[in-house]
Amino acid sequence: MFDFIYPETKVAMEAAYEAGKAVLEMYNCDFSAMVKEDKSPLTLADLKSNEIIIKHLSKTGHYILSEELADNLERLNRSKLWIIDPIDGTKEFINKTGEFSIMIALVEDNQPVIGLVYQPTLDKLFLAEKGNGAFKIEKGQWHKLRTSNNQNIRHWKAVVSRHHLGDKEKDFLKFLNISNFQSKGSAGLKIGDICDSKAEIYFSFTDKIKQWDTCAAYCLITEAGGKMTDLNGEDLIFNIEILNHQQGLLVTNGVIHDLILDKLQEFLRFAKH
Repeated sequence: MFDFIYPETKVAMEAAYEAGKAVLEMYNCDFSAMVKEDKSPLTLADLKSNEIIIKHLSKTGHYILSEELADNLERLNRSKLWIIDPIDGTKEFINKTGEFSIMIALVEDNQPVIGLVYQPTLDKLFLAEKGNGAFKIEKGQWHKLRTSNNQNIRHWKAVVSRHHLGDKEKDFLKFLNISNFQSKGSAGLKIGDICDSKAEIYFSFTDKIKQWDTCAAYCLITEAGGKMTDLNGEDLIFNIEILNHQQGLLVTNGVIHDLILDKLQEFLRFAKH
């Protein structure tokens, strides 16, 4: 275990563990799903997790931006705020794959300084603080996370979206000659695999990924030695008015990031002809 830089880290951990316990109880029972206005699924577990997390995080006095709360642009006036996804991977929760997570991040001056991704079904917590490293806590044991240093394209492994893998993503995988890839639901868990040296790359061309899908994982991947940008290579900025990452997403082990960006430009030129 490491010494926390931020007192809020302990609060976030308590929130994640309590929410995870409640979510797991509902996961193991019969439940029904609803559909939100944006056509995405919603369960009572999402709302219960949201309620528990907010109960804990409210103690800090920081503004909370959540997928399950109406957005209020008052947040733009706050230098510090929480960005949370009470259940990342609701479809996985509904389909009982176990691949869903609770994501909590603290943002200060537009950059994540705490990142937490918790997978209740495995009782596995990914945790990072800016400047203090990234860790995995599993069965009570703390393990420091480092991305792989694999630069050999023939040995790259990708993690891809289970429900949102489009033709363009499939074509880019072929262009990179990556045949070794695993589909997962939660973005946080996909990026956790890269932090844990189990994969080298995750990308998406969609403009529908939002800040609560990436904020906690951004802190994790950065502290583990990897890199997360949009597909133009621009760094992500959090707590801005537009919640969507409009230029897609690229996450790598860090050492191959620039190469992937170059390959992407080749792919896009090739696709035009």
